Amino acid sequence: MQFEIMRKVLKVLLIAILFASCKDNSNNDNQSNSNVIPTPAILSYTVFNVHPHDTSSFTEGLIWLNSSFLESTGEYKRSYLLKVNPQTGKAEKKYKLADKYFGEGITVLNNKIYQLTYQEHKVFVYDMNFNKLSQEFEWPYEGWGMTTDGKYLIIDTGGSNLYFVNPETFKIERTLGVVNNNGYVSMINELEYVDGYLYANIYLTNYIIKINAQTGLVEAKADLTDILKSTHPEFNTEKNVLNGIAYNAEKKTFYITGKNWPNLFEVQFH
Repeated sequence: MQFEIMRKVLKVLLIAILFASCKDNSNNDNQSNSNVIPTPAILSYTVFNVHPHDTSSFTEGLIWLNSSFLESTGEYKRSYLLKVNPQTGKAEKKYKLADKYFGEGITVLNNKIYQLTYQEHKVFVYDMNFNKLSQEFEWPYEGWGMTTDGKYLIIDTGGSNLYFVNPETFKIERTLGVVNNNGYVSMINELEYVDGYLYANIYLTNYIIKINAQTGLVEAKADLTDILKSTHPEFNTEKNVLNGIAYNAEKKTFYITGKNWPNLFEVQFH
């Protein structure tokens, strides 16, 4: 786990250096005020329910589906695809990945479950009963987060780009850069698509950002620094970082958790 964190931190530092260089060059350009990107709005939240979460789960992907959670967990030799009971936090069904794979983001489209791997360039496909299908895909980049808009799979790789991918061919059909008032936004991790927007964890932070799926603009940002303190004030969220977003369309609420967290929170953003 420490290796994974250090590798991802080095990646974002390189991106930041490159961006800073580009930003310095751009200072010579004359730009009108109409091109100024606004600061993201503050996204507040209200907690409605608190659910148990298995602290052995290194959460990489989370979905709410048919009154249960589908969860993808990471770490080598401990990566699973899980169906989790929200009342108990316990897995009712599980599929263990081979020890050489590190599980990452998941999504469901056309009655198929898609699961990324971190650095192994494999995307596994399952039916809704967790039977692994012979259909597999190669992904040329690192796998981080994944969601769907109902047509495409939307994948990120820890940088600032979101890739809209054909679910049948795994061809990249569109690339979207994510920006805010300071420039490109990197370390985008877990994703959830809701009504034209992408909600994303920013890895190693307590932030969730709201991205316009057409423009890539970050329109709002939520700070969840204190969300776990209400139930477990002693819990180390610097080591066990925020990661995991699922959406309940019927209730219009989100479920939020983190890696090895003891709780999962049902919230409404406003």
